[in-house]
Amino acid sequence: MAHGPRYRVPFRRKREGKTNYRTRMKLIESGKPRFVVRITNQHVIAQVIDVDFDGDKTLVSAHSKQLQKMGWLGNTKNTPAAYLTGFLCGKRAVKKGIKEAVLDIGLRTPTKGAKVFAALKGAVDAGMNIPHSEHIFPTEDRIKGEHIAKYAKLLDEEECKRKFSHYFKRGLPPTKLPEHFTEIKKKIIEAET
Repeated sequence: MAHGPRYRVPFRRKREGKTNYRTRMKLIESGKPRFVVRITNQHVIAQVIDVDFDGDKTLVSAHSKQLQKMGWLGNTKNTPAAYLTGFLCGKRAVKKGIKEAVLDIGLRTPTKGAKVFAALKGAVDAGMNIPHSEHIFPTEDRIKGEHIAKYAKLLDEEECKRKFSHYFKRGLPPTKLPEHFTEIKKKIIEAET
């Protein structure tokens, strides 16, 4: 490891592998707010953040836990939840007059069809102008959760109840997820207009 009188210790967040300062600088130089998407072990978080001299300021935020307050019975970190969280954040941003942003996915590897791009699609569908390429989005059936419903139909009843126990506990059969997704999307549109 380097040492000596001229050795300079890197910033703490760089040492911990939390921030890529070169990428962050490029996003800040765009002059637009950042549409930040973060996926934890249980939830999806979408925020519109602006840079200030005193530190970043969160202008608008949405959390997948807020979907449950609107009646969402599905998982809070799957692709449909990511889309709905991005859609909710986008609606709130447009309502506040924020129409442009750049995507910030942090240290995640940009993979076609990933959940971060489902959240981006939600924000774009809500009316935000965020630079993107259409081919990076997940397919429409994945966004609605049809892949989950198809998988649940392939399982026998006992195995389905075991694998989707959280869905059944909340009162949602996984085969009804696409219809439930459409209901919640309508509720978001009604609540945020």
